[in-house]
Amino acid sequence: MNSIEFAINMELEGEKYYTEQAELNRDNNLSTVFLILAKDERDHADILRNKSKNLPFELNKSNVLTESKGIFKQLGEGKSIINDTALQLDVYKSALDTEKRSIDLYKDLLDQTEDEREKEVFEFLVEQEEEHYKILNELIILLTRPEEWIESAEFGIRKDY
Repeated sequence: MNSIEFAINMELEGEKYYTEQAELNRDNNLSTVFLILAKDERDHADILRNKSKNLPFELNKSNVLTESKGIFKQLGEGKSIINDTALQLDVYKSALDTEKRSIDLYKDLLDQTEDEREKEVFEFLVEQEEEHYKILNELIILLTRPEEWIESAEFGIRKDY
C-alpha cells in the first residue's frame, strides 16, 4: 500500500468514526459537528482518490469551523449538550490524536513531492485537518475547564471562561 492509499483509508476510517459519533450524539447539537467532520473526511478521501487516478477534483473548504462556533458558544453558556463528559473526553482525545497523525502524514507527503498540484492538495489537507484539530481541542478545553476552573480570587488572574 502506497502513501496515498494509506491516506485514503485513514480518511475513510475518520468518516466512519465521526459518523458513529454523530449517531451517539444524535440527541444533542454535537451531532451536527460530527456529521460535518464525517463529510469532510469523505471529501478528503474523494480528493485523494481522484488525484491518484488523475481525475479532476476541487479543493472546497469546509464550513465546520464556522458551524462549530455556535455550538461551542452554547457549551460555554452552560447548556448541556454532552451526555457523559468522561466518555466524550476520551472520544475527543482519540480523535485529536487521529487528526494529528493526519496532519503529520500530509506534511510528510508535502515534503516528499515535487509536483505542484500534489503540493496544493497536501497543503489543503493539512489546513483542513488543522481545523479539525482546533475544533476537537476546543471541545476538550470546554469539557475540562469546569474541572480546572477555580473561582477564588486568591489564585490570581484567570482567562475568561
